[in-house]
Amino acid sequence: MTRISLKVDGASCSDDVEPRMLLVHYLRERLGKTGTVIGCDTSNCGACTVHLDGKSVKSCNVLAVQADGHEVTTIEGLAQDGELHPVQKAFHDCHALQCGFCTPGMIMQSVDLLNENANPSEEEIRLGLEGNLCRCTGYHNIVKAVQAAASEGAGASA
Repeated sequence: MTRISLKVDGASCSDDVEPRMLLVHYLRERLGKTGTVIGCDTSNCGACTVHLDGKSVKSCNVLAVQADGHEVTTIEGLAQDGELHPVQKAFHDCHALQCGFCTPGMIMQSVDLLNENANPSEEEIRLGLEGNLCRCTGYHNIVKAVQAAASEGAGASA
């Protein structure tokens, strides 16, 4: 077992973990952060996307021990004081989901995209989300949601 200490959604955590435990399993099984979805377990779908020190990562491709000393933000950590994050709100308002399985990862990747580029073009949005797969929506409303969030100033540089 290896001792790790990290901050998850603003709360300090310290645990003994198997060195081979994936971050996605640590978040879900140890911390109850079930909004982080296990999709493919091969880093292809992006459903498990979280932020590690503010940058999006696929948590099925990161070991929990690699997060030691770092800060993780999950979909549950985006809302502040009961208010949805602007990207979460835009996904809701633009109906950017159907089954909802990919939605947490899409939102986390969209937040990172807007932090890098506060006013992306449609092509830049599509390229920025290409590692996150959706089998239901056809992406049209997802792109609209990111555009709406950008127009509301959701990016860090806005």
